[in-house]
Amino acid sequence: MDIEGGGMPSSPAAPREYALAVNPEQDDKATEIKLASFARPHMRAFHYSWWSFFIAFFIWFAIAPLLPLIAKDLDLSKQDIWTTNICAVAFDIVMRFQFGAICDKFGARIPMGTVLMLASIPTACIGLVNSLTGLICIRLFIGLAGSTFVMCQCWTTRMFTKEIVGLCNGLVGGWGNVGGGATQLVMGTALFPLFKVIWGGDVTMAWRTVTLVPAFVAFCTGIIVIRTSDDCPRGMYKDLKKSGEMPEISAAASFRGGAVDINTWLLFIQYACCFGVELTVNNAAVTYFVDRFELEIESASAIASIFGFMNLFARGLGGYASDKANGYLKMRGRLLVQMALLICEAICIFIFAEMTNLIASIVMLTIFSIFVQGAEGSTYGIVPYVNKNAPGAVAGIVGAGGPTGAVSFGLVFRQLPNDPNKAFRIMAGVVLASGVVCAGINIKGHRGLLCGEDTDFADKIQVPAPEPDFEEDKAQVPAPEPVDEEKDKVPAPEPVDEEKDEVPAPEPVDEEKDAAQRERLSCNWIVNWWWPFEKHV
Repeated sequence: MDIEGGGMPSSPAAPREYALAVNPEQDDKATEIKLASFARPHMRAFHYSWWSFFIAFFIWFAIAPLLPLIAKDLDLSKQDIWTTNICAVAFDIVMRFQFGAICDKFGARIPMGTVLMLASIPTACIGLVNSLTGLICIRLFIGLAGSTFVMCQCWTTRMFTKEIVGLCNGLVGGWGNVGGGATQLVMGTALFPLFKVIWGGDVTMAWRTVTLVPAFVAFCTGIIVIRTSDDCPRGMYKDLKKSGEMPEISAAASFRGGAVDINTWLLFIQYACCFGVELTVNNAAVTYFVDRFELEIESASAIASIFGFMNLFARGLGGYASDKANGYLKMRGRLLVQMALLICEAICIFIFAEMTNLIASIVMLTIFSIFVQGAEGSTYGIVPYVNKNAPGAVAGIVGAGGPTGAVSFGLVFRQLPNDPNKAFRIMAGVVLASGVVCAGINIKGHRGLLCGEDTDFADKIQVPAPEPDFEEDKAQVPAPEPVDEEKDKVPAPEPVDEEKDEVPAPEPVDEEKDAAQRERLSCNWIVNWWWPFEKHV
């Protein structure tokens, strides 16, 4: 049953009305998307999710198009640059594991704003770098920005129903990923040339100061997100817990619930082979086109930005395809879409690695990016089904697969600095293998590609029950009620009627019947062991 309305409640006790149609059976999650709306709580959270991740992605890779210049100024080798690229995503792995369970406990709003403000500080300090060690440290801490992806996905999962969650997660993740293309274009072909003019042609001062702009935008965005949005459709987690509408959640229990499910780790591998590929290409694309086709930084940045800009529709298209396939074949449909996208992605990488013509290379980069980002969207069409008690923990662990894949592929490129085509072929082989992994995904209550069956388990995404904690979560014992002596007075016992309550004499034992009963019981273990097999014989 859906209900419609036109605003937000003033308090938890007030009747709840919303600007979108919602499903009360799924915690007032919206059943529709209105892109032109900015109304709280659903669409405000939707737009804040993708914009926050966009800005985070922008500052995360703001330095990427400038790396050839920085390498020249600091006298760094190609292997040194790849070392910094690996460090840029390494810290993100650790934080994504943490933020999934944190979102289950505190919601996505506060972690999202906090991370943006913290990551803006090292971004603003890029200009202070004077050595390889300094560059590694700065990029390591900027990598914190990448963990906003977990909050982005958890927020929309909390706001929209399972029927459209694939599309919603795909759109906010995809539009956020556009920041990877935007930073190539804006930093490499707009802001950097502008700052060169400001500094009278001084290239060194230009790259040392240009990152102040995205750092300032990220810090302001963090403040706005925290102060002007909601944790979930019914308001703030803090208020809901205080009013008793929401139980206190154990972050540790949430993380364990997601981590013990093998499906979480299979999706972790697959996400490493789509988002991990995207992160690797974002780091390598400009340098690849500069070295292979001898382009200028501005031209190479514009070409590399194409890969990121495909996120405008490609990731959302993957989520949409997953939702549509779910309507026809349920979970099997989602898995088939996932497998097809990963296999097509691998084929495109193989072809891209063999391109020697600039135009053909750009065309293949475009097609290749569509499958990469489509696979990302379809992955997060599956994630909300894995463990309904710990959706944030599963989203965080699977999300950590992206930077893990980027580190792994980055190490391959680092070991082959003069043969990037071979590195691309190795990457394609791994992606192809990950597509086959879909056959092993078997989510409880849903039919997989090889086994299982669909059941009528509740589709409602729940929150994990709290674990007892002797310090913080200790149960409150209510004060005893005053004793009402007259009410609680024990009535006097009734007099005993000896004739009425007389116990009848036991019946005589039939020894032959009793012996037969004992013999039957002694054979029960044989019956219990054989029965499951008997019906198949």
